[in-house]
Amino acid sequence: MKKSSLIIGRQPLIEALETGKAIDKIFMFRNINGENVHRIRELAKSHQIPVQMVPVEKLNSFTRANHQGVVALTAAVQYTGLQQMIDYILAKGEPPLLLMLDGVTDIRNIGAIARTAVCCGVHGIIIPSKGVGALNEEAIKSSAGALELLHLSRVNSLAHAIDTLHLNGIKVIASEMKAAQKVFDMDFSVPCCVILGNEEKGIQHFLSKAADEHFTIPIAGDFNSYNVSVAAGIILYEAMKQRMMGNLKM
Repeated sequence: MKKSSLIIGRQPLIEALETGKAIDKIFMFRNINGENVHRIRELAKSHQIPVQMVPVEKLNSFTRANHQGVVALTAAVQYTGLQQMIDYILAKGEPPLLLMLDGVTDIRNIGAIARTAVCCGVHGIIIPSKGVGALNEEAIKSSAGALELLHLSRVNSLAHAIDTLHLNGIKVIASEMKAAQKVFDMDFSVPCCVILGNEEKGIQHFLSKAADEHFTIPIAGDFNSYNVSVAAGIILYEAMKQRMMGNLKM
């Protein structure tokens, strides 16, 4: 398992960004200015790496070295561009089965989802660059190593990611409590991406609106909802069953 480590200082960070080193997050002093700051911001944006503005005490908590107002945390997993991921799956001659996580912040849930995803034949997971738990060593451990077996795409905008999915002929379907269709009514044999939302807030409205179809998982009684990782297991097992029993549709 690859471990996270620190990149300290402006020039080392620029060199890491320019060589394509996988970086999870950049912490930058909130009053930073001067040489190379614009270049760091520019590179971070192009690589879709989140930048968090923090007080100097936060940076000092990472290291006693001269950090020049910048510390970055390297990624424990390797990210792939969304289009690159789709192209790779299609080149294998398989209809993509993808997951999109919206507001899922608990890394134990992310790890459990990834483990189920690998077992059920999911090709890749799409996450936002902000508002999701860090995919660090603990997340990899929770996934039993599954996060290292999946394509992972981190995007600045989930809405733009949906546009990319549509342009590639991939249907986007959203899991929502109040949907009319049931999970077993859905056709998972086609190229598709399932959106899973936060257990409390659900899927953001603009993402739900952009989805092609919506479905719910039936619940016996009046309890409010499944845990998101359990919901993922139910949905993905149904998808795997359909794909194993029927003809896949490209």
